[in-house]
Amino acid sequence: MSRWKRRRGRQRREHQHRPQTYWAPPGELREVVEDEETERLAYTRKQAAEALGVSISTIDRHLVKVVDTVKTPWGQRLIPVAGIERFLREHLEPARERRARRRGGRPATLPGTVVERIRLEYARGRGLTDIARGLNADGVPTAHGARQWWPSTVRAVLTTAAR
Repeated sequence: MSRWKRRRGRQRREHQHRPQTYWAPPGELREVVEDEETERLAYTRKQAAEALGVSISTIDRHLVKVVDTVKTPWGQRLIPVAGIERFLREHLEPARERRARRRGGRPATLPGTVVERIRLEYARGRGLTDIARGLNADGVPTAHGARQWWPSTVRAVLTTAAR
């Protein structure tokens, strides 16, 4: 290693920023760690976004408009905790009840007697085409009001009824 590289490295180490330490009598200073005993007064936009679980752009578009903010001399915007809590209280909605999931498509409105007839005939060994012909001959409407029964319609009734 050349002499000027060693010298340059020594100069960098000497000029590194070292935090200035201040003297205080023992017991007067104590380190504050954020926990339940310290009270936060304001959030930065990033901290507010993390606390609410949203993005910073959402904070800028929705929260900053309706909450009073504090602008520091160095240009940073702080959002008071009291403002966030007031915003949350004003916009709190009760939880929605979760509805039971429905299967897709139109709901089947086929009477139980028709379903039982199809299952019974299939159990007796009749084919899908024969069952469809028998339903057409008797004038039984399909689940959605059609006049024509098809073998695929009979199969659909058998598979959905098995569930």
